[in-house]
Amino acid sequence: MRMTGGGDAEKARLAAADAGETPWRAWGPYLAERAWGTVREDYSADGDAWAYLPYEHSRSRAYRWSEDGMAGVCDLEQTWCLGLALWNGQDDALKERMFGLSGPEGNHGEDAKDYWWYVDSTPTHSWMTWRYHYPQRRFPYEELVAENARRGHGDPEYDLLDTGIFDDNRFWAVTVDYAKAGPHDILMSITVANRGPDEATVHVLPTLWFRNTWAWELPGHPVPVITARDGALYAQHDVAGPLTLAGDGSPQALVCDNETNAPLLFGSADRSACPKDGINDHVVHGADTVNPGGTGTKASLHYTLTVPAGQERVIRVRLAAGTTKPDTSTSYDEIMHARKAEADAFYAALTPAGATADEALVLRQSIAGLMWGKQYFHFNVERWLHGDPAGPVPPATRLAGRNAGWEHFNARDVISMPDPWEYPWFAAWDLAFHCVAIAHVDPEFAKRQLILMLREWYMHPSGKLAAYEWKFDDVNPPVHAWAALRVFLIDGGTDFEFLSRVFTKLLINFTWWVNRKDSEGNNVFEGGFLGLDNIGPIDRSAVLPGGAHLEQADGTAWMAMYSLNLLEIALRLAQHDRSYEDLATKFFEHFAYIAAAMDEQGLWDPNDEFFYDVLH
Repeated sequence: MRMTGGGDAEKARLAAADAGETPWRAWGPYLAERAWGTVREDYSADGDAWAYLPYEHSRSRAYRWSEDGMAGVCDLEQTWCLGLALWNGQDDALKERMFGLSGPEGNHGEDAKDYWWYVDSTPTHSWMTWRYHYPQRRFPYEELVAENARRGHGDPEYDLLDTGIFDDNRFWAVTVDYAKAGPHDILMSITVANRGPDEATVHVLPTLWFRNTWAWELPGHPVPVITARDGALYAQHDVAGPLTLAGDGSPQALVCDNETNAPLLFGSADRSACPKDGINDHVVHGADTVNPGGTGTKASLHYTLTVPAGQERVIRVRLAAGTTKPDTSTSYDEIMHARKAEADAFYAALTPAGATADEALVLRQSIAGLMWGKQYFHFNVERWLHGDPAGPVPPATRLAGRNAGWEHFNARDVISMPDPWEYPWFAAWDLAFHCVAIAHVDPEFAKRQLILMLREWYMHPSGKLAAYEWKFDDVNPPVHAWAALRVFLIDGGTDFEFLSRVFTKLLINFTWWVNRKDSEGNNVFEGGFLGLDNIGPIDRSAVLPGGAHLEQADGTAWMAMYSLNLLEIALRLAQHDRSYEDLATKFFEHFAYIAAAMDEQGLWDPNDEFFYDVLH
């Protein structure tokens, strides 16, 4: 189902971006909703990522590799970030990022406890909508942690709604709409609706900051600056250039530094008198923790809104490249309405004839989830293992721990992620499935994503694909050949350069599977986080005692499918280049070997008429 008909404005933007004419994808929702508790930020000796940088540290501690926030956007290199902070006047801290339980805290593992939705997005992010429900009462952080800790695996999760915090509808419905006036000019409309029965006050802080790239380097490394002047924020970065953020009305500009509050967290010297939590402490506690000179690397436009029951208020914000204060009045509404209408036309053309209004909405919000799931992922494993020039040497135990064998891995890319909060890092086989869906609206992005996972700075020199950040060494089903075929066909079945490029790298990966995951050389495969995921009676990623190994029915079936996928790719390429015919024959034969082995090696039970794993 390829898009035809209307939606011409968004299609034109995609075409211009694909041709390298206009960088419409340069700014997008690439800011994750969780950077704390990730492997990248873990510099511990024991590999306990959740404990090393917990949620409680996130507002006071500068991240090393990437940033997080709410309703956030950034550029492709995440040099700068724009997000939203809120305060209901009751909490002990600003709401700057989504709260959730770590893996050990949740009775069912990691678990976000806020409520937010990805409502809309076009592929170029020319139009996006995000919504969040923020309690007017004090957020029950401690209650959520304590009650979920009390519950066992067999009990239901204890969620925010269970606390009664939303009784009487005492919450703020916060909607953020983004519209691009140009590739480097974005409008941010923030609507706060008081759903409660009484008048209430809320603090709204659209916030601009630079990802900290300087604290880890030797003295002399360039430090960007944001300056508050004339009711706007003027930012200067040696790579991204100048940016200006302006808002309507008369907000108070607050500026601090995106630096760790070292005295608070570690009892050591501070790099800044106004560290990362300076705006938080000033707004919530009235502390003298923002820079009176109005310069720093993190800044907010502070609005205090008192809204009657059942009413709403709108804040207009605009971020643009350059040093000119962007307009938030004259053409603002016109641009917002135009981008919304163009998004409507784009999705109307995509929606199958005869679809109900509900079905059309499901399609549109499903795509929105995929679009908002594109995140900037930054991870240089060699530097992570050995330490930064300005930092301490990491514990030696890390050199034999998680991801130690992947020193070639060096990522700083926008990637389709499983989830911006729960899994804010790529997972190779999840991404393959995402690309099949994304190809219906942005085939070029889908193709580039599949190629990215096969590039030399991702793929291991042995030919293995990195599984996911938590454990690159894990083994996931080989679905990239299938995904590449689907994306190729959805895109019209004409981009043979893409298909050949993918095929060449998949040959290396297929060889890794044959050499590394068929321990007896009998065309039956084992090991890894495969078809039964993590619910099997035996941990498929663990080394079994006594030299035993598990020959897997599903792992072997995946390899049979892999052979057929590569066979089909070879046949399609052979229509244009006969040299691929030999490879087609090779993969046909390999499929036959695997199919025969599943019977000969005892995986098939004729009585149950079912394939089973075999423990050797």
